[in-house]
Amino acid sequence: MKKMAIFLMIITIFSKIVGFGREITLSYFYGASNISDAFLISLTIPSVIFSFIGTGISTGYIPLYSEIEQEHGEKEGNRYTNNLVNILLMMCTGIIVFCLLFTDHVVRIFASGFKGDTLVLAVKFTRISLFGIYFTGLLSIFKGFLQLKENYVVPALIGFPMNFFIILSILLSFKTNISVLAIGSVIATASQLALLVPFVRKEGYRYKFVLDTKDEYIRKMLSIALPVIIGVSVNQINVLVDKTLASGIAIGGISALNYAEKLNGFVQGLFVMTIAAVMYPMIAKMAAQSNFDGLKKSVSEAINLINLFVIPATVGAMIFAEPVVKLLFGRGAFDTVAISMTSNALFFYSIGMVGVGLREILSRAFYSLQDTKTPMINAAIALTINIILNIILSKFLGIAGLALATSISAIFCTGLLFISLRKKIGSFGMKNTTISFIKILASSLAMGVVAYLAYNMLLLYFSGNLSLMISICIGALVYFVIIYFMRIDEVDSLVNSAKKKLKSYAVNGIIKKYNIVKRSFKK
Repeated sequence: MKKMAIFLMIITIFSKIVGFGREITLSYFYGASNISDAFLISLTIPSVIFSFIGTGISTGYIPLYSEIEQEHGEKEGNRYTNNLVNILLMMCTGIIVFCLLFTDHVVRIFASGFKGDTLVLAVKFTRISLFGIYFTGLLSIFKGFLQLKENYVVPALIGFPMNFFIILSILLSFKTNISVLAIGSVIATASQLALLVPFVRKEGYRYKFVLDTKDEYIRKMLSIALPVIIGVSVNQINVLVDKTLASGIAIGGISALNYAEKLNGFVQGLFVMTIAAVMYPMIAKMAAQSNFDGLKKSVSEAINLINLFVIPATVGAMIFAEPVVKLLFGRGAFDTVAISMTSNALFFYSIGMVGVGLREILSRAFYSLQDTKTPMINAAIALTINIILNIILSKFLGIAGLALATSISAIFCTGLLFISLRKKIGSFGMKNTTISFIKILASSLAMGVVAYLAYNMLLLYFSGNLSLMISICIGALVYFVIIYFMRIDEVDSLVNSAKKKLKSYAVNGIIKKYNIVKRSFKK
């Protein structure tokens, strides 16, 4: 798991860099304005509406396909997949028709602060972007299918074509028609599916029209998916509340919150989602085979890996929130007010980075055991806390208060999940995890102090952006040197794996040189 997770992280780094190019392009041409607010809401609406269903389906699909393949073979698994695809397409059509009929009302629900031209523009964008739901729905199934077949690389690559088309649409919209923004978002989503389809076929999938709503596995999946759908709806209500309050706090508030979320999401996508993508199909198979010792070990490893990468990222983001925002977005239409709002939101989002990351891992542990009710209940409790804190903290901290409320509720929810999982499967190495957590936190704080001092010294001689990049490199080096001597199992395992790889490359190089010399003597 560790090797594949590291490989996916490398791919994700490049994907996220391109993704930041998309955000930088949007911020350069449209800043934190009514146009960017309207566009971002038009993307949020279909993703929120469909994620109720899509996440539930993709979550239930993986453990059930593993069970079907284990009991009845691949052919029956593919039949189940086709049945699910057709049911999903029908559901997507119903969602799109409903939203097209009541677009104005839907937009007002998601952004009650929108008025005048901003509201008209958001409605116009949303009516176009809704059609991306078809492609998002199929992606939720086919990504899971490839991961079950142990093909993790291709699903990790889909961000590249998506970001390319969105960047292109932003450039074209600025020079031609503003509607190109929304059209480009649909094409971008379709390009992700276009990348997956050839590889899905290569793994043996063939589309056939199968429509059986009474299928026992569809019914079983619904029983698994329904609590997930409710749990996801709880998370999306959080998003809805955040966007609604942000739309009333300040012009550009939604955009500032979005840019901060993207920066926070960079860490989550780079470390958390790559580890979760590898872990989930693996532990789903272990659960299907009743291999609970293996499941516990994999979950414990995933938790330690999340801590290893996310804790130093948290410290770094809190220290350098404003310089990072200036570096990435501080140009064009992105003014000092936008920088201030975004950096404040990023600082408070960072507090909950580890909580959000561990919540993803722990939730998947429950899903692999086909227990979706426990994460749903915990999410509902966290929602209540988040809404209360949103209302209170936004009055004192504005946009930053919304970010802080999200972080606090995420940490609280993660604590509940830890307690619930231990009750369900027993001890899964919490003592070792706690010791590793303390070592990693100490190393991260030392890194933060060194990086902060280096940044302030470098500012005397270099520009802010160059000083930031050098300080980050110094901090990363200090962190990895300290953590190397901390005797953490996951670190030792990664180091040993790297040494074996380097040794293997060295030996192969020597053998090649020997063969070349040997052939030259023969000649």
